[in-house]
Amino acid sequence: MRLSRRVCFDVAMPSELLTDEVLITWGTALAAFLAVALHGIWRVTRNVITIAHEGGHALLAVLTGRRLSGIKLHSDTSGLTVSRGKPRGPGMVLTALAGYIAPSLLGFGAALLITTEQIQLMLWISIGFLAAMLVMIRNFFGVLSIIVTGGIFFFVSFYASLEVRDAAAYVFAWFLLLGGVRPVWELQVKRWRRQAPRSDADQLAWLTGVPALGWVTFFGVVSLASLVGGGALLLGRW
Repeated sequence: MRLSRRVCFDVAMPSELLTDEVLITWGTALAAFLAVALHGIWRVTRNVITIAHEGGHALLAVLTGRRLSGIKLHSDTSGLTVSRGKPRGPGMVLTALAGYIAPSLLGFGAALLITTEQIQLMLWISIGFLAAMLVMIRNFFGVLSIIVTGGIFFFVSFYASLEVRDAAAYVFAWFLLLGGVRPVWELQVKRWRRQAPRSDADQLAWLTGVPALGWVTFFGVVSLASLVGGGALLLGRW
């Protein structure tokens, strides 16, 4: 008598993998869009953009040789980064320039790491960035914001399943790309209403002689270019 044994394997077909990839990409893009577009949610999630904004100021201040004094994050999603050094010159210009473009550029970098299969590295870089900022935070709400945000990254990085980790990485990248655009529009609206006389754009106008509207336009171009480029990278995975 001959015995036979049949072994069955559950193998995902390429079309099934493609469908999962499409669902992750577009589903996370939709979630990030809602987090930016819906005003009630945006009032909370905008704190992440503020962290990236002030982190951009702080990073360029250090890189250009200025002395970083401290960072404050406020519950109304505003922030303040104070550095010491020459009141004019390239270092001050680059420091003032970095804030509004930082979220978008970070989003593009996150998208690039995702498309090169470096999601874990992206999460570790984010944790390191937040840890470095925490040292310079000078108010309670700022400390709380950094700890909560960093805690989420830490949990996703070390305890979440691979599927959850990947989805969270996509949401984060999409959120920075989309969330980097809205503050530029909000800035110009405030300027139209004369509610932001000391904005980054106005400070840059004073430092360089280039009209503030020119700097707002520059912020917008960088943010939109990062959104298009980063979005193309993420969507190109399928």
